[in-house]
Amino acid sequence: MPTLLTVILNWRTPEMTLRAAEAALAAMEGLPGELVIVDNASADGSEERLRDGLARRGWQGRARVIQSGRNGGFGFGNNAGIRAGLRDGRAPDYVYVLNPDAFPARGAIAALVAHLEAHPKAGLAGSAVHGPDGTPHHGAFRFPSLLSEVEGAMRFGPVSRLLRRHAVPMPMPAHSGPVDWTVGASLMVRRAVFDEIGLFDDGFFLYFEETDLCRRARQAGWQTHYVRESRVVHIGSVSTGMKHWQRVPDYWFASRRRYLRKHLGPRRAAMATALHLAAGGLHRLRCRLMRRETGDPGHFLRDLARHELRARRRGPEEEGRA
Repeated sequence: MPTLLTVILNWRTPEMTLRAAEAALAAMEGLPGELVIVDNASADGSEERLRDGLARRGWQGRARVIQSGRNGGFGFGNNAGIRAGLRDGRAPDYVYVLNPDAFPARGAIAALVAHLEAHPKAGLAGSAVHGPDGTPHHGAFRFPSLLSEVEGAMRFGPVSRLLRRHAVPMPMPAHSGPVDWTVGASLMVRRAVFDEIGLFDDGFFLYFEETDLCRRARQAGWQTHYVRESRVVHIGSVSTGMKHWQRVPDYWFASRRRYLRKHLGPRRAAMATALHLAAGGLHRLRCRLMRRETGDPGHFLRDLARHELRARRRGPEEEGRA
């Protein structure tokens, strides 16, 4: 039977992380493997509370806590857990990355393992994620492109219909199977994929790292699958506060720019941003004429343009920094 390592990254949410660990350990029942919680230098007592929580629950034989050393972001912290491997020093057959605000159902983890075992060309598998009230979260996506920047920024019915095959959100699959990429809140990865393409690119602080991982895997011949049989509750944005952003933080713009330059090249990445700004400007004009809200955080286009100009002035050595 294949071995499994579950990695949960904590940053200042120790009680919720312990809840996620409890759900994961229950879902790992019968699967040979372990769970590692990585504290990303929370500096608020999280590490001590996590260690105490594991001891009080009697999980020491099945789970452990490690310290990453700094808050280097999602990829950096998860990489620390992946590198830690199993307690006996072996590398697992599968790595399961779980957000600290995500709670797998009893059969969710076994469903991902079974799916990957049955589909040897699939290197990654993501769960069907839903909110606490049962509302499905979108989990099937296409890779960003020049035309997806236009569709996503303009948000105009006729344009969206014309470019529907380029929109980043795909229609939700009726059956489990291949997608371009899926969310990293509940993601299973073959060790063979990491062996071939490397771990998460920790140049991304937050956002776009799972998109990048799935794209690198695709380039190496691996598929990413969306698995409907794996059900996971996800609260979402607990650590980042994304649902309540008044302004988009610089690290989001930095991650977006890093991804586009890495996979489209500098010239096409700059073109993608120009198209987004133009299409977004038309969207705002239409909203103003119709006297309705744009649906974006404040000053989004201005901040996008400002970040792009600042990044160009800093030069390539600063690429990926907020």
